[in-house]
Amino acid sequence: MLRPSKKILFAIEAVLDIAYHAGGEPVQSREITRRQAIPRRYLEQTLQHLVRSGILTGVRGPRGGYRLARERRRISVGEIVRIVRALEVGEESPEELPSSELGKQVIRPMWGELQEEIMNRLDSITIDDLCMKAHQSGIVSEVMQKMDFTI
Repeated sequence: MLRPSKKILFAIEAVLDIAYHAGGEPVQSREITRRQAIPRRYLEQTLQHLVRSGILTGVRGPRGGYRLARERRRISVGEIVRIVRALEVGEESPEELPSSELGKQVIRPMWGELQEEIMNRLDSITIDDLCMKAHQSGIVSEVMQKMDFTI
């Protein structure tokens, strides 16, 4: 079965957490760690890479943290997956593995087509879509809990 790596899942969760819980304020990495139970060693490296890639913006200072660099409807899950995959060096690529003619001419092309289909589907899912799904699932945004509507 195809399974995403921990880093890919953590990156998607972190970006979704920032989009869903931020409001207008930056989200600190310790808040993401608390809410999502993502190990800090994975999180900081991934967040910095997402900043360099233009998904997030880092805000310095005592009330600093991370916020989305673009509107959440303009960030796709596929984009996040590609960025994290580029981070995951050290894994053998399928081209480097020994293979028979069946593997080279039938299995690898089939696998490539499947990966392309999956990436096309992930490109069609935005962070906004995931935020809407979280809202529909009844997950309460912490920013909504903090809002005070009294006049």
